[in-house]
Amino acid sequence: MKTAAGTPADPARSPLIDVVLPCLNEAGALPWLLARMPPWYRPIVADNGSTDGSAEVAAAHGATVVAVPQRGFGAACHAGLLAAGSDVVCIMDADGSFDPADLDVVARPVASGVADMMLGRRAPVSQGAWPVHARLGNIVLAAELRRRAGLPLHDLGPMRAARRQALLALGLRDRRFGYPLEMVMRAAAADWRIYEAPVRYYPRTGRSKVTGTVGGTVKAVRDMRRVLATCAT
Repeated sequence: MKTAAGTPADPARSPLIDVVLPCLNEAGALPWLLARMPPWYRPIVADNGSTDGSAEVAAAHGATVVAVPQRGFGAACHAGLLAAGSDVVCIMDADGSFDPADLDVVARPVASGVADMMLGRRAPVSQGAWPVHARLGNIVLAAELRRRAGLPLHDLGPMRAARRQALLALGLRDRRFGYPLEMVMRAAAADWRIYEAPVRYYPRTGRSKVTGTVGGTVKAVRDMRRVLATCAT
């Protein structure tokens, strides 16, 4: 495997990096996902009340499982960050839409000090990987982010990396779908070096709670617009 800088990643010399996987009913995706986790990445499945046995599947495949009773994507991410112990941490969807083999793309620039935060810019591998309504919602929000924060970003980056203590120090408050956007907005306000790099994006396993439906996308966009208004005040 190559790092973002083009040099081979050496598992024997690589410090462990925790990967927070917010999870709600992803039992179908977890076996493939966890089996492809590189040895120097340590999966933490933040289970947000799954009823399909996701927690048991995750534990059986070697992941640390954190029960998160407070519902919400942001609540699961925050609980996973609190449970993590590595200096650099990654956050990645647990639905099989990303290949863990690509984690180095976002983690290595942070670990080497080149970036304070790296976002994976989704590069769909097939036409159905990223539904049109979800892509349009992302385009609108990314444009708002560029305008308000001055960041040359094109994607909100569901696969991302940063230093754990610095993330916690941002004091993120959103516990719903606005969490990823609030993270970038507050990091930009703190003058973080924030970049993006392409990562492969696959059709998710099962039906999405967010991007798989127009209603879910509308709900996510509404949460994120609320965050934009809050961070602008």
